[in-house]
Amino acid sequence: MMITKILKMLIVSLILTISVSVGSATLEWEILRTLKLDAPPLDMAIAPDGESVYILTHKGEIQIYDLDGRLTDKIEIREPVDQIKLGPNGDQLFVTDRQNKTVKVIKLDFIKQITINGSPFKGPEDAPVVIADFSDFE
Repeated sequence: MMITKILKMLIVSLILTISVSVGSATLEWEILRTLKLDAPPLDMAIAPDGESVYILTHKGEIQIYDLDGRLTDKIEIREPVDQIKLGPNGDQLFVTDRQNKTVKVIKLDFIKQITINGSPFKGPEDAPVVIADFSDFE
């Protein structure tokens, strides 16, 4: 009987010790920025590189923001959409529609503007330049 009381007291003190040590952890946080949207958000996805945030709004529009909170682009789906997910490489966007039981796969191609101001060049200054990426040939 005495051993049972001692065991119970040991268990209670052990639980209190564990809960006190877990409860003493702290978390510090701060809001870095607030994105002001044109419509209420429905879902969001973050690019694998962490450089962009994709926000699906109730308007069926996907707004793309950079790390500074600037709206960089929009994708208008124009159909009912419930959820979005980015592929592991960030070059495909999966858009689901529960009502119609569909998943659309959207291929994303990112076009980067290259500034060449002040760089040496040969030929007319306003000549069009196209860079082709042949990553799919064998």
